[in-house]
Amino acid sequence: MRFIKKCPECGSTNLFINREKGEITCRDCGLVIEDKMIDYGQDWRDFEDDSSRNSKRRTGAPMTNTQFDQGLGTSIGQSADLSKLGAKDRNKFYRLIKWQYRISNAIERNLKLALAEMKRVSNYLKLTKSVEEEAAMIYKQAVQRGLVRGRSMESVVAGTLYAACRRHEVPRTLDELSGASGIEKKEIGRTYRFITRELGISILPSNPIDYIARFAASLKLGPETQSKAVEILEMAQKKELTSGRGPTGIAAAALYVAALKYGEKRTQREVADVAGVTEVTIRNRYKELLEKLKLDKQIKKKKKRK
Repeated sequence: MRFIKKCPECGSTNLFINREKGEITCRDCGLVIEDKMIDYGQDWRDFEDDSSRNSKRRTGAPMTNTQFDQGLGTSIGQSADLSKLGAKDRNKFYRLIKWQYRISNAIERNLKLALAEMKRVSNYLKLTKSVEEEAAMIYKQAVQRGLVRGRSMESVVAGTLYAACRRHEVPRTLDELSGASGIEKKEIGRTYRFITRELGISILPSNPIDYIARFAASLKLGPETQSKAVEILEMAQKKELTSGRGPTGIAAAALYVAALKYGEKRTQREVADVAGVTEVTIRNRYKELLEKLKLDKQIKKKKKRK
């Protein structure tokens, strides 16, 4: 702990160290010289065993919404060595484990199962920790408001994960969430809209540009094609061509146009499969981009040169 010898305001050395509040104040002028101090000294506790007494750690793992008790709860271990206990004590130990499970309320039991499922889906989709934390927080709010009743736990988990992805601008489609969770795409979308409406969560529309990098990587397109696709989408946004249209469809169409311009041949079926849309959608968005942005001349010139 850093020690201050005199007050920087009045130069007094009459200082008071309040260890409970973690403050150093001047007794003469009342200035709070330092606050939120941390005591780096050893924590002299003698109730641990010999191995943990040497480390003197003050804290454990950080709090997290991905656990039903935020990681602060304790539980009776089931892997303890019971060979030294008698039959009576061993039966008492098992009864304590059983009662610990029974005294947990319905919300805690629901959260245990739901957050485990959320972690599985999140790992499958390779989502970041921040997205999983956000989804867990939304799910807890939904449980506390009673919004989970009458709906399957898996659909609510998928809906909250989709909402968290949208809030963090992580490009994940309903088709991907459907494949990871085993719930129909329409059910996830319906649950997502219900949860966000009831909890008052405001989510901005998806930006098609966010999907370009993922789609281009799946189609193995070059950096020039990606840059051109982003440029096309920016032009389309200025002319309001993206309004009212699915972000994945128009992003895939922009990539298809850019791939044609740079001679990287990809079929409409290949692009549609990566984006999770139909060939008709790719074809319609493709025609709109060519017509409204006048890109057909550039592509025709490119073909003639070859």
